[in-house]
Amino acid sequence: MTRIEVPNTAGRRRSGRAGRWFMILLLLIVVGCGLWTWLTLAWAYAEGERAGVLQKFVRRGWVCKTNECEIALYYGGGQYLGPGSSPQLWDFSVRDKAVAEQLNKAVGRRVQLHYTEHPGIPTNCFADTRYFVDKVTITDNESGTGPALPPPAAAPAGSTGASSSAPTPPPPATR
Repeated sequence: MTRIEVPNTAGRRRSGRAGRWFMILLLLIVVGCGLWTWLTLAWAYAEGERAGVLQKFVRRGWVCKTNECEIALYYGGGQYLGPGSSPQLWDFSVRDKAVAEQLNKAVGRRVQLHYTEHPGIPTNCFADTRYFVDKVTITDNESGTGPALPPPAAAPAGSTGASSSAPTPPPPATR
């Protein structure tokens, strides 16, 4: 008589099921991380405007190069706050190349920035901060100047331009 051998498949099914569940779990984790990253980058939590003097523009990172900047925010009286007062520094990131080029040319100048806030970004490969600037307006005309000052008032007609409170020097003596 011939012998018929039937393979035992009961043991393999269990290991196949465990491997399948492991692969499904791994796929769900990868898809979940991808969706979270997309969500934090696509939807802004907040948006707003900030103004100050652009102090720093740097492109940094070992693997992922990001554009990082810093502005000095001046409150109460413009740039000249007096002795002992220091500006508040605000760090932000730039993802758009055109905006990055504008900011690179504006270092040391007064700028107004429009930004969006994206909390919960899972890695700093996208940016070092949660603030992304998407629009920049340069608010001064020259590099390194303080706040824009109004033009001097015109002197009244018939005035020599000297102040009436200042003493006038005597005329030179003749011999």
